[in-house]
Amino acid sequence: MTHGPMVEYFLALERLVANKPIRVEKGTKITNDSVSLEAGRSKGSIKKSRKVFAKLIEDIDKAAKEQCLPEQAKKNELTEAKELAKQYLDERDASLAREMCLWREILSLREQIHAMTGERIVPLRAPGKRADSDDMKPSSS
Repeated sequence: MTHGPMVEYFLALERLVANKPIRVEKGTKITNDSVSLEAGRSKGSIKKSRKVFAKLIEDIDKAAKEQCLPEQAKKNELTEAKELAKQYLDERDASLAREMCLWREILSLREQIHAMTGERIVPLRAPGKRADSDDMKPSSS
């Protein structure tokens, strides 16, 4: 079935929008040239200077903008994920810094107690044991 050249261009645009092209690769960026090639015409056959192409060019521009929206959404999502990851890293670093400061303070206080009383402060748990081991659980007797 033969159609007029303009119908072929619009059908080509529809195929590109649906990502079901016949003559160009899937995922091809929607441009005047890609619509021309998909319609079986030569690259550059859609000219802005020809008024007959005005509606087609308008539709191509609209479709090209819509094609970019998912890409932009992915970029925005990636940017947000990177910012969130940086925030978590910053929070982790701040937490580790606080913990180190508290450990220094504990060691300093132990040294002060030892200097005042001569007693050695015994750690709450034996070195190498985890805090959730059975030794740390209160006895039921």
